Amino acid sequence: MDTELLTWIFLGGGILLMLLEFIAPSGLALFLGFSGLSVGILRFLGILTGTGSSIAAWLILSVVLTIAIRPFIKKYFKAESFFKYADEDYEAMDQIVEVTETVNDEDNNGKIRLNGTTWRARSLEGSIKPGKKVRIRYRENTTWIVEPIGVKEPTKEQLRNLKKNKN
Repeated sequence: MDTELLTWIFLGGGILLMLLEFIAPSGLALFLGFSGLSVGILRFLGILTGTGSSIAAWLILSVVLTIAIRPFIKKYFKAESFFKYADEDYEAMDQIVEVTETVNDEDNNGKIRLNGTTWRARSLEGSIKPGKKVRIRYRENTTWIVEPIGVKEPTKEQLRNLKKNKN
């Protein structure tokens, strides 16, 4: 292979990889590109002449940069991050939703619309017709347990009795 062509491949490839870092930031393309650019400059200055030594220098420099410098860059140049607990049950509690299919306290065949999706639902007691608004109380597996709006809050004793009856 022509030595001048290999020099331009290292220079062009290095610059291209460094530009790729702007499209897909990870640090790795930056190190590979910097290594290629460095080897291209060393070849241009006549310090590296052989094809094998140039490839070996690029590999070694890439590995050293990745292992040695990447942890420092990740530490001081942190990416934007956002953390949120994904507890759907907690977020849905006490929300007012609409009944889409009749909900009763006997089976899980009723449906409600929550966040644009229909879900199975069962009422705490009685039957609730489509179009009525209900309040979400809790969830059992994939079924939301609801009550009509305006129903008084159950007492702690009623909740204990409800749990005892389930077991």
